[in-house]
Amino acid sequence: MFAKLFKTQHQYYVYIITNKKDEVLYVGVTNDLERRMFEHKNKLVEGFSSRYNLDKLIYFEAYQFINDAIKREKNIKKWKREWKINLIVEDNPDWKDLSEDWFD
Repeated sequence: MFAKLFKTQHQYYVYIITNKKDEVLYVGVTNDLERRMFEHKNKLVEGFSSRYNLDKLIYFEAYQFINDAIKREKNIKKWKREWKINLIVEDNPDWKDLSEDWFD
């Protein structure tokens, strides 16, 4: 039973992306961060992220439960830009693209 339960567990991610000039921040949630970043980098996601060329992953957090991830995403979206920047800088002070070597 435990093995079956373990296999059904999922991973959810709250992430922040920006553009090459680090001007615009976007907070999102996904159950497949690699796929989602592929979509952002290849402009397969219509809307805000493609309009502002947001394809640089600068921050993410992992969650076991989707409700926790959605709650955190909504919370971060309400934050002032300065607070978001502080969150990013704490783990990624140089604002490196955390997904830059995921794709060839």
